[in-house]
Amino acid sequence: MSLPAVAAPRQMRGCMLFSSNIFLFLFLPLTIIIYYVLPRRLRNAFLFLVSLIFYGWGEPSFLFVMLGCIAFDYVFAIIIHKIEKPGPKRAVLAFAIACNLGLLFIYKYLNFTVTNLNQLGFHLPYKEIVLPLGISFFTFQAMSYVIDVYRNNAKVQYNPLNIGLYITFFPQLVAGPIVRYQTIADQIITRKETVSDFSEGVRRFIIGFSKKVILANNMALVADAAFKAADPTRTVAYAWIGALAYAFQILFDFSGYSDMAIGMGKMFGFHFLENFNYPYISASISEFWRRWHISLGQWFRDYVYFPLGGSRVKSRWRMVFNLFVVWTLTGIWHGASWNFLIWGLGYFVLIAFEKLTDIPNRFRHAWQKVAYRIFTLLCVLLGWVIFRANGMQAGWNYLLSMVGANGNALAGVDVAGALRDYWFFFLAAIVCSTPVFLVAKNKLMESKHRAVRVAVNALSVVAYLFIFIWAFSFLILGSQNPFIYFNF
Repeated sequence: MSLPAVAAPRQMRGCMLFSSNIFLFLFLPLTIIIYYVLPRRLRNAFLFLVSLIFYGWGEPSFLFVMLGCIAFDYVFAIIIHKIEKPGPKRAVLAFAIACNLGLLFIYKYLNFTVTNLNQLGFHLPYKEIVLPLGISFFTFQAMSYVIDVYRNNAKVQYNPLNIGLYITFFPQLVAGPIVRYQTIADQIITRKETVSDFSEGVRRFIIGFSKKVILANNMALVADAAFKAADPTRTVAYAWIGALAYAFQILFDFSGYSDMAIGMGKMFGFHFLENFNYPYISASISEFWRRWHISLGQWFRDYVYFPLGGSRVKSRWRMVFNLFVVWTLTGIWHGASWNFLIWGLGYFVLIAFEKLTDIPNRFRHAWQKVAYRIFTLLCVLLGWVIFRANGMQAGWNYLLSMVGANGNALAGVDVAGALRDYWFFFLAAIVCSTPVFLVAKNKLMESKHRAVRVAVNALSVVAYLFIFIWAFSFLILGSQNPFIYFNF
């Protein structure tokens, strides 16, 4: 029996996009101005209020879901802190985790479960459930707070406003990075805003905005066309170009969002940890996941993998089991679809292979390391095909197209058109997925000549203004896509 294609829960209109005119030229400037005009004692309350407005902009009803999550995790943390006996303390923690996961299951996975059970002969009622934006992110943040209080890794917070701001803060609310409470607990109360932080935040925001609008959106046009093409008519070269375009789209879409979130955080005095570190230069699958969506990988490492024993277990098969649990959950976290589960299990196989064989650390020759680096990128690229496709059958057919197994021609006008219209964006995406600009700037800034350093800073300002205006021109032309990770 083939795996049924299950539609993801329907998304309602939610918060405004970072790359929208109303956010860029109304919401964000007004928020910044009012924030700095207000007395310091009112700033957290103001940020909490505007975060609620941001989230409920398109669909206010889901504010109750998020506020309910905040309320019961706030209460659970206080109860856990006050209980002294280990047994009852663990029981309350287990109940708190069950409530968070239950909320996530109902909104994100119930339809998927019912559909698959009905495929097996059950006759369960089906009701369309609308998926609240960012529910996977804010439930994971809320859970991490309760778990850290249980572990004594974070101080319990009696002020509900502080917990509310931690979970709802609009820069990272919908698509991360997943912020630990212990990371910003002191910043919520005692942060200091500085001119240098604010200017760095603006710079980082412009980088993220440009990644999204210039690179991700243009790569999306190529990827969408390739994945929508009929399997027999899609040429082999076009299938590879479409897969490559999607790999760049998801990188610059998600890392662009993270850059914008980190930048806006700095504008208000918050310092979030990095979420991406040039993942496509990775030399192994394990390294790729240390560079991609860092906050999610660390969340599963600290709250699932390490509690299971991690790699420090007596049996290698127990380590494999621990990896299986983590990557099964990672796949499921991304969505209610067999695609995501298979995608996650694929990474389980690859990372288990690296753990068991110590590859590529055991390689001694440069050609071996280069070959494995190419193998890593190929695995990531093929994984994105499964991740992107509308159902497992569609993903499999696309992979067959990449090797010509659907009777596909080698190349055609589709390839010529994509390369003619988007060659510059592909070239820019390749360059920007490496740290070449960062390395060059750092080298120049190490110059002994002050004039060189001054020139580099001046040119940087001009470059940021140019790419911001260029990116904004795409918005004027109506080129705008929702962030991919809004779906997760």
